[in-house]
Amino acid sequence: MGGQRVKILQLLTVAAFAVIILRLFYIQVIDSEYKNKASNNVLRYEVQYPPRGEIYDRNGEFLVQSKEVYDLMVVPRDMQQFDTLMLCAIVGITPEKLQAELDKAARYSRRLPSVVMKQLPKEVKVKLDERNFPGFYTVYRTIRSYPRKIGGNLLGYVGEVDRRAIERDSYYRSGDYIGKSGMELSYEKILRGEKGVRVNMVDVHGIAKGSYADGMYDTLPDPGPAITSTIDARLQALTEELLEGKVGSVVAIEPSTGEILVMASSPSYDPDELVGRESGNNYMTLLNNPRKPLFNRAVMSRYPPGSTFKVINGLIGMQEGVLTPDVRYSCSMGYTVGRGVKCHSHWSPLNLIDAVQTSCNAYFCYVLRNILDNRKYSGIREAMDVWHDYVQSFGFGTTLGSDFVDELKGFVPDAAYYENKYNGRWNSLTVISLAIGQGELGCTPLQMANLAAIIANRGHYYIPHVVKEIHDRDSIDARFYEKHYTKVDPHYFDPIVEGMYRAVHMPGGTAQRVRLDGLDICGKTGTAQNPHGSDHSTFMCFAPRDNPRIAISVYIENGGFGATIAAPIASLIIEQYLNGEIERDYLVQHIKSMKVNYPYYDRQAR
Repeated sequence: MGGQRVKILQLLTVAAFAVIILRLFYIQVIDSEYKNKASNNVLRYEVQYPPRGEIYDRNGEFLVQSKEVYDLMVVPRDMQQFDTLMLCAIVGITPEKLQAELDKAARYSRRLPSVVMKQLPKEVKVKLDERNFPGFYTVYRTIRSYPRKIGGNLLGYVGEVDRRAIERDSYYRSGDYIGKSGMELSYEKILRGEKGVRVNMVDVHGIAKGSYADGMYDTLPDPGPAITSTIDARLQALTEELLEGKVGSVVAIEPSTGEILVMASSPSYDPDELVGRESGNNYMTLLNNPRKPLFNRAVMSRYPPGSTFKVINGLIGMQEGVLTPDVRYSCSMGYTVGRGVKCHSHWSPLNLIDAVQTSCNAYFCYVLRNILDNRKYSGIREAMDVWHDYVQSFGFGTTLGSDFVDELKGFVPDAAYYENKYNGRWNSLTVISLAIGQGELGCTPLQMANLAAIIANRGHYYIPHVVKEIHDRDSIDARFYEKHYTKVDPHYFDPIVEGMYRAVHMPGGTAQRVRLDGLDICGKTGTAQNPHGSDHSTFMCFAPRDNPRIAISVYIENGGFGATIAAPIASLIIEQYLNGEIERDYLVQHIKSMKVNYPYYDRQAR
């Protein structure tokens, strides 16, 4: 009995050893999991960054390109003695700065890589490869370059990710770059591409010995696709040249598509200033500039529309049945009821076409009061909300849905706003300034350009957008192909178009300075009141009158009358776009020489 127990124990012992031996054989010969875990000590995983997608203008000209650079990395654990002065001389860094970066890397992790220097040119990378600096290696990156030096606010810039971006999107790691503004921000997830990874074998000295497993575990980066924008680079450059020394914005749209041809904000900046190792210092300089060159006024400023807004009140009046084009009102240098609204000298009485042609304030005061005192409504509150809904249908008081994430919606007051402001004691005279685009109204230059496109299209618009094609996709966002209609019937736009045509082409028109033979420009001037100095100069227009190809809004802060500076700028842009060249070089030089005082910004600078 005892012998049998001994045999059983012997058999169990043999079986246990057999299992252990078979398991060791499996682990060491068949299963590579443990071998790979052990190999982690001699493998280096290098992120392969994709080239960022490039951006073209509508004619195939480069607006943004990607340039090859390298980041110098270090793994503190793998460092050995090296020629410090030689490394510093190659990369252009002081020994003190290098030591500070190495100390910072060691505090972060002795086993993980850290950045020592960013954005080194290729020739520096070649010099580093020619010498042996144990523990150091380079990683390929790309940075942006701008051949035309235009469109700073439009294109935006790229910067290093912050903690919030990393927490929000697992794609990013510390040291990565991300679009911060403009197109770079709006189309970040497309332009950035997809990262890859390379697994390298390194020896105990941290020196790369080649790709692990012949690259079996490597993945290639997927470059970001190129984008063709809707921007006309030549037109954008001209516009920025005309805006030099001025504060304001210009937006030009192709009415038949909603494609943005020009988006210029002034002052702007050379986009190359926010690239490279000096970008941080340059950014702070731009940020502290009181005229705010980093601020895209085209989509982020809220201005009073001024007299350009009169056409909306005229259209609402006709749709509501309280105005017909042939109705005449008198103007004795202004509207004289209540506090009154002043006007300039012109003939009287006027019909609707005359009122648009001469930009008569009094006429549109009568129109607004007819809208708000319409007896088919229960009172001023209901009529005010009806007016508010009409105005919103023109894209005011709401974001248009463009491909700019910073787009401001502006402001259109409603009955609740005035009830709160005046404690229920208000009427149509209280809000009479709305008749001429003043008061609480606020809009962006993009919304004003869109209004010009709506009139050009006789009542509808496409959402303004700045991307024409994404090169690996069949089409852009479907919302940019949809027509959006106002609440005004198309046939009511004819007298407004006629009035805008006469404003440019007939005696007594407020925009005769923009007249150019062969170009049927239809325009509306505006002079918007400004509490911080001289009035703002505004102008919106489209051309030609039939089958329009371009619609423009120009807004120059402190520029004075709309015809003084905003209208000539618009006419030069139209001449360039429709004729392919500008014959009126004298006007270009005149606009460039015009000086505008900006006491509001100058006070901030002191």
